[in-house]
Amino acid sequence: MRQQRGYKSPGAALVWSMVLPGFGQLYNKNYFIGGVLIVFEILVNVYSNLNLALLYSIKGDFLQAHEIINFKWGLFYPSLYCFSLWHAYNIAIANNAQVLHHTIARRTYLTGFFIGMVIGMDLGLMLHDYTFLGKNPVTFILDMPVFNGLILGLVLGYIGHLIEKTVRKTILN
Repeated sequence: MRQQRGYKSPGAALVWSMVLPGFGQLYNKNYFIGGVLIVFEILVNVYSNLNLALLYSIKGDFLQAHEIINFKWGLFYPSLYCFSLWHAYNIAIANNAQVLHHTIARRTYLTGFFIGMVIGMDLGLMLHDYTFLGKNPVTFILDMPVFNGLILGLVLGYIGHLIEKTVRKTILN
């Protein structure tokens, strides 16, 4: 028989998943999914050299960051990362509804934001290598292999969130 779970903070679950995909699931006591996500995180990180590219980007050595990253593996990371965040956040909300004996709503939260994040991060990884980005002082930041994905991910995530809110309001009215 499953043990009664206590209250789980959705914000804490989200932050734990930001630290390392799978940690939010461990916080929510979803050990199997958390373990699988941690294994995939390590696998994708090792094969894509993402941490080395991040290190070189922080140092300002963007040419070395361009050369070290394996984009075939790196394109998996945004999906893995955003799914981990989305899942941990929504499972914590569902857990709290169950603990408080509320009916569990058949809805998810921040889906548009995280879908936008995945698209933006993938676009950032794919588009970073175009030479016109580095020549223009306004778009220079988009020439950085890691930061461009984060910036485009946040922008498209916000747009996705706005679209989700608009669609939800339209459906409910």
